[in-house]
Amino acid sequence: MNDTTVKHEEFVVFKVGKQEFCIEITSTREIRGWTQSTTLPNTPDSLMGVINLRGIILPIVNLAKRLGLPADSPTERHVVIVVQVADKSFGLLVDSVSDILDVDPNDLRALPDLDTNEAEEYFNRVIVLDNRIICEVIPEKLLPEAESIAA
Repeated sequence: MNDTTVKHEEFVVFKVGKQEFCIEITSTREIRGWTQSTTLPNTPDSLMGVINLRGIILPIVNLAKRLGLPADSPTERHVVIVVQVADKSFGLLVDSVSDILDVDPNDLRALPDLDTNEAEEYFNRVIVLDNRIICEVIPEKLLPEAESIAA
């Protein structure tokens, strides 16, 4: 057996609209169905509100709105991915979770130079698998400043 083992990375793959995105599995705490949130006044449009998750008040970010994509009203088919970044937890509202991928380092690519800081602000790398290109989101960039203070 060869001692030079290739370190694979695991990602949770999810859909927002027709696009696929992913997040490192180590940032993911749980995946749960959508439940109605309590809206908070004077918060960014991407903040849907908060839910009580076993005694923890959890802000819910509508990922479509946060990324500037068309956003549907949430239904029972939508999913919340509970994310932990440092000492902050929050939920990401997505359309569905489609996969858990064990990714070979050869399938990970740097984000192409897009001449826009906005894309670089939210995305880390891309996974290239056959005819799929999946953007990896940076979870700590998805919680706007006002929301991270509340979290």
